[in-house]
Amino acid sequence: MFHKFANPTRFLRLSTALTPWFAALTIGMLAGGLYLGLFKAPPDYQQGESVRIMYVHVPAAWMAMFAYSVMAAMSAAALIWKHPVATLVAKSSAPIGACFTFLALITGSLWGKPMWGAWWVWDARLTSVLVLFFLYLGYIALHNAFDDARRGGQAASILAIVGFVNIPIIKFSVDWWNTLHQPASVVRMDGPTIDASMLTPLLLMAGSYTFYYCWVLMVRVRGELIGQKVRVLQMKQAQQEQRS
Repeated sequence: MFHKFANPTRFLRLSTALTPWFAALTIGMLAGGLYLGLFKAPPDYQQGESVRIMYVHVPAAWMAMFAYSVMAAMSAAALIWKHPVATLVAKSSAPIGACFTFLALITGSLWGKPMWGAWWVWDARLTSVLVLFFLYLGYIALHNAFDDARRGGQAASILAIVGFVNIPIIKFSVDWWNTLHQPASVVRMDGPTIDASMLTPLLLMAGSYTFYYCWVLMVRVRGELIGQKVRVLQMKQAQQEQRS
């Protein structure tokens, strides 16, 4: 199944069919999640109304890690199997993941000010998420640092794979070190500890972010594939003009 979509034409056909569905699901779930999270969910007994930032911040942090995981997996596929579409998926994931990471950092800062009394603290999780943001920026910079796109892609892929070690550090930092963040309350072996009135909008927002990622990813990969076709046609045309 994985190698089946190495054919760019087949991938373009699939993305054309899925993109409208991803867009519709994004808009629908985002509207439902924002409505429930901002107007229906109760305030927290300790954090009050500021807890509503959670519905934007927590899914953004989840997606920051998810997008990087996809980027690292596709980078490995590109290096090992020379999968042509995998390189484009990894490259297209980087800006989206960087935006999610930036959103998580900004909303975390807004949330931390009333809760911790500071816009920023060198908390283990905050610091590791900041490192993740720099990894995204480094990946994007490496892709554009070489005249040879293939060499740039290989260098960026190596960085993505090596940098993946930061993902479990982010995930388990609250368990390994004494941090200001609370332990996991949604993904737990004994089930979520958060009330359903808060869990439902949180999951809706997470779903909307996920489908948004898929939506924009498809659009960006399609753009990359079309751009490649245009460049090939331009090179052929230039060669024909030189011969004539």
